[in-house]
Order: sequence, then C-alpha cells, then structure tokens
Amino acid sequence: MVDVVAALIRQGDRILICRRPPDKARALMWEFPGGKTERGESPEEALRRECLEELDVLLRVGRLYAQVTHVYPDISIRLSLYEAEIEGGELRRKEHADMKWIHLREIGHYSFCPADEDIVAKIREEAS
Repeated sequence: MVDVVAALIRQGDRILICRRPPDKARALMWEFPGGKTERGESPEEALRRECLEELDVLLRVGRLYAQVTHVYPDISIRLSLYEAEIEGGELRRKEHADMKWIHLREIGHYSFCPADEDIVAKIREEAS
C-alpha cells in the first residue's frame, strides 16, 4: 500500500484541480495536487514538498478532509486529502497538463481518477 497525499486548496467557493500529464498512469484525468509520501516524511511534510515541486507554492496544511483506499491494476494506494491554503509562492504548472480553479458545483463535469470518486461525491454533496 502506497501512501499518497493531496491538497484541497480553496479560494472562496472555488477549488484547485490538476490534470495528470499524458505520459503517466491515468493520463489526462483530473486530480487534487499532491503525490507520494517518501520514507520518514509526515503526510503534511510530503504535501508541502509535492506542491512546492509541482506548483511552486508553499502550503499551510490543515485538517484531514477525507481518506480512501483504492486498488488500481498497477498500484494500491491510501489517499489522504487535506484542506490547505497557499501561503507563498507564485502558482504555476510545472508538471501537470493543466490546472484550473473550479466552482464546487462544477466538480462533476471533470473526469477524476477513480481513487478520487468518493471524495468528489463528498465535495458535490457539500456544494448542494
């Protein structure tokens, strides 16, 4: 089981979503920014590192919003989504194919990775 962390970054009633690169597993699907936890890192440290590497921003990591496990054909993950705020840096796309700020009510219009489906359902419920 691989531990993966992701950020639910809000800006008013909008959230940041990122589109996976075309050359990676689950190509061009949408996800929340983040990545794998490295040995010895806390989830919060991993999330700050990943967002600095991929988005060039410093995060303030808040509470755990949701946690799910998912088995893909190539990997089994435990995904922990944390509420987070950008506290520094200039948001820019360094790895993803795209990124967008979307309104919560729009989340159903995007094709997310299967591991995110339960989280997307929770966000849709929150938005209604």
